[in-house]
Amino acid sequence: MRPEPASATSTSPGDDRAGHALRGASRLHAFNRYEIKYLVDNAAVPALRERLAARLDRDSHAGVDGYGVWSLYYDTDDLRFYWEKIEGLRFRRKIRIRHYGDRTGIDDDTTVYVEIKQRVNRVTQKRRIALPYRLARRLCDDRAMIEHARPQRGFVQEVLGLVSGLRLRPVAITGYQRQAFVGSGADLGLRVTLDTRVRGRDRDFHLGADAENRFIVPPSRSIMEVKANERVPYWLTDLAAEANLSVVRVSKYCQSVEAFGRAPRSVFHVPDDEPAPVVDRSDDELLSIGASAKG
Repeated sequence: MRPEPASATSTSPGDDRAGHALRGASRLHAFNRYEIKYLVDNAAVPALRERLAARLDRDSHAGVDGYGVWSLYYDTDDLRFYWEKIEGLRFRRKIRIRHYGDRTGIDDDTTVYVEIKQRVNRVTQKRRIALPYRLARRLCDDRAMIEHARPQRGFVQEVLGLVSGLRLRPVAITGYQRQAFVGSGADLGLRVTLDTRVRGRDRDFHLGADAENRFIVPPSRSIMEVKANERVPYWLTDLAAEANLSVVRVSKYCQSVEAFGRAPRSVFHVPDDEPAPVVDRSDDELLSIGASAKG
């Protein structure tokens, strides 16, 4: 049977394109950036958000409340990608399927991204293609070739080689609410995100499953990520210092692996200084709604 076309560009007014409008027309996207992460007490988030909004533009597709980000991570039986991160290998990578927006409406035709995110020395590289969810699962879960555009060939073959050669399987899902700010002028290329309600699960691996999630970062904490093409501007590092923010080597994927007892907690694990309750399905669905209705 001939594989179905990997078309992700046709949309109708009712489609959930939450956050996807941030991406350009090309189906293969690549980003090289430096990343710094900070741990933030939620009490400090409103003031921090105001300071960021005074210097940066709000993500025009994020609306007032931001948008949901849901990611399904793949790894080996012995968690090779997890240990590469924990051991700080100078070259490491991970594969995931990511959706931006409301997870409750995800179906076979929903646009998702298949991504390879890798670290080369201090530079983070991310490559991805947009696919209907059914084709993303066929590629990553069934380990089968899919029809693709010529510019995507190398990437699709690389993903297929990794999932087949390493026998990758779904390991964890993470989700959070994201507010994003982008730089212009002298700060062109700068992107700052605030991720709140960071939660996850270690089963029910369909991104749209009606499943319970639990906090993998204490619910009183958020994560601020700073992404820059070359350097982080001084005003932003000064802002972080004034706000008493702590630089962390936190990985949401690693947090999830450790929170569910799949590996011993590392020195980089954000400590659970408060209970990590199960997030209600109804509450989770309400708070995971992203930018689909807001641009």
